[in-house]
Amino acid sequence: MHVLPYWRLSGYYFFYFAFIGAFSPYFGLYLQSLNFSAWDIGLLMSQMQLMRMFGPNLWGWLADHYGRRMQIIRLAGAIALAGFTAFFWLDRLGSMLLAMAVLAFFWSAALPLVETLTFDHLREERGRYSRIRLWGSIGFIVAVMGTGAVLDLVPPVGVLWVCWGILLGILVFGMYLPESVAVAHARAGVPITDILRQPRVAALMAACFAMSAAHGAFYVFYSIHLAGHGYSRTEIGMLWSLGVLAEIAVFLAMGGLARRFSLRSILLACFAVAVLRFLLMGWGVEWVSAMILAQLMHGLTFGAYHASAIAAVNAWFPRHAQGRGQALYSSLSFGAGGLLGALISGWSWDAWGAGWTFSVGSLFGLTGLLLVWGWVRESADERRAIS
Repeated sequence: MHVLPYWRLSGYYFFYFAFIGAFSPYFGLYLQSLNFSAWDIGLLMSQMQLMRMFGPNLWGWLADHYGRRMQIIRLAGAIALAGFTAFFWLDRLGSMLLAMAVLAFFWSAALPLVETLTFDHLREERGRYSRIRLWGSIGFIVAVMGTGAVLDLVPPVGVLWVCWGILLGILVFGMYLPESVAVAHARAGVPITDILRQPRVAALMAACFAMSAAHGAFYVFYSIHLAGHGYSRTEIGMLWSLGVLAEIAVFLAMGGLARRFSLRSILLACFAVAVLRFLLMGWGVEWVSAMILAQLMHGLTFGAYHASAIAAVNAWFPRHAQGRGQALYSSLSFGAGGLLGALISGWSWDAWGAGWTFSVGSLFGLTGLLLVWGWVRESADERRAIS
């Protein structure tokens, strides 16, 4: 009888996304304290997205061909921790770019493989994915709130100690994740090239690219944006946490939502909300109520969007290609899309200002909306599988 390793999987997600909760909102503030320019900060932070373009695809291919999934997950955790440790001694752009690239290349390798591992353990209970993944959101909240409180008391360098401890937690849980027996897939004989040629798959990947690009300014400059308008570190942490609370609520509701609404309808709602969300961020920062509303929208622009996209990839890609399917989703969205968004925001922040920078994100959201509207469809059988 197969026993779902719920807490080991949940613990890994907790620490993996806790790292994002400590790193994304506050590492930019640390870089600012070292007197890096907005372009330098955008360039450094964009390494996380740049390496996501290459790392997951390489490791996904290796896992699919050689079946070394757990060894890759554990190796990635160890080298990511070693790469981050270098930040304690570095303060120059060139050396920090190298350390960031090492960290990002190995850190990004693990998640697509853990996603496939989770779905293999879930087997026919795919609707339970959100209840495992929500622990990642809880980890994010704990980290973003805790790190914000810590940085109200200590200098910005404190973020290094917090992130290092979290990366250690990722490594520890990675060592205890159990492998799963492969699950039969309805499209086991379909070549991956045939899957990629489907218009709905291409449109979904392009829309995911656009959604991550839309979030570029948010992940790089949102904390700086708020701090520049008088928000304290604790208030910044509370706003980040509010968005993730909305994300958790959506994860808990996704099983029911997927049964009631089609994947296409959920994705259309997510992209439509993204258009409004980034306009609010850019032009409504003076109003706390606008920032609260914008962060509540995170439940759709990340929570419902990610759960729907990753379930579609799991359903549309055959078992022998799921590592590469999840890696492609990660690389094109969080990698290429996030990289473009970070680089554009790094340039436009100084050239155009915050309002227009976030407005570019809104345009990316509109692009994704049109792609989903035109090409993403699912059959009744696939809808049942996804839910």
